[in-house]
Amino acid sequence: MPKELQKQRAELLEKVSDFKEKFKTDGDHLVQDVFPNKIIELEELFQTMCLSKVSDMHCDLNIPVPDPVMFNNDNDSGEPQSKKRKSEYGHSNSENNISGTPVMVLPYGPVPCNKKIVALSERMKPLIWELIDNANVLKMWIAFLIPKIEDGNNFGVSIQEDTMGEARQVESEAASYLEQVSRYFITRAKLVSKVAKYPHISDYRQAVKELDEKGFISLRLICCELRNHYASLHDLVLKNMDKIKKPRNANAQSLY
Repeated sequence: MPKELQKQRAELLEKVSDFKEKFKTDGDHLVQDVFPNKIIELEELFQTMCLSKVSDMHCDLNIPVPDPVMFNNDNDSGEPQSKKRKSEYGHSNSENNISGTPVMVLPYGPVPCNKKIVALSERMKPLIWELIDNANVLKMWIAFLIPKIEDGNNFGVSIQEDTMGEARQVESEAASYLEQVSRYFITRAKLVSKVAKYPHISDYRQAVKELDEKGFISLRLICCELRNHYASLHDLVLKNMDKIKKPRNANAQSLY
């Protein structure tokens, strides 16, 4: 094998070794320092999102209810309305005397988002991203601590694998929270479009209020779940720290 190729392989192996060691250092730092801080931070945020604030989540849609329109149903010509309308539009100088509900162009500008929900979602999304990253680091930290496959004395390895599975589950659930946030805005947009199209129907307006309340409750629940995920991972790793770091006892062979 050429010496240059050997040198390149040695450099790559050294970089990979440094990569693994960084995960081992970061994983220990996560459990000892980051997780406790995140638990306290999320608990304080959760306490501010009290249920008494649910009714404060409503906002003005900026879509007025138009004035009622009086319909002119007089048909002195005796011919069907459709034919009369056709004949009126057929003459360039004829006046349009047909009355009906006017097409509404929103007079007060665009319909705003619920700024309170937007602010909360912008506050929660970085916390969700952090949990996804932290769960991934924890998973890789444990993966690099797993020893080579051998017969017997694998109880500690099974603890490592169970902890990795828990971290993987947390990572997956946290990713679903992001979809939940985006789904709220998509659903609200559809309801607001119904309000713009049917401004006289109060049920659509009430549905938007109910959705805003539900959105707040969902964000509050996400905050609670993020806190619980950090707390459960922290507790699980601390209780099994010895087995996670040293899954096999050096003296275990003497027991067989």
